Amino acid sequence: MYYVYLLQSQIDQGWYIGYTSDLRRRLVEHNRGDTISIVHRRPLDLIYYEAYLDKKDAIGRERFLKSGSGRGFLKKQLVNFLKE
Repeated sequence: MYYVYLLQSQIDQGWYIGYTSDLRRRLVEHNRGDTISIVHRRPLDLIYYEAYLDKKDAIGRERFLKSGSGRGFLKKQLVNFLKE
């Protein structure tokens, strides 16, 4: 199983989108500081994820969610969460 996920920084409310085959491990790695690009934005909360059987599908979805249209989709999908 492959996961596309969205993390939100507790520091600046910024988003990080990624994919992995082990979501729990990856979240621990991000919050431990193993990802240099977002180490200064810790702690991070998992706010959204999708599961895929095929790695290529997960990669394609990650690519889409990182696009302008994908971010628009996420804002619509998380409209109630983002109101808070």
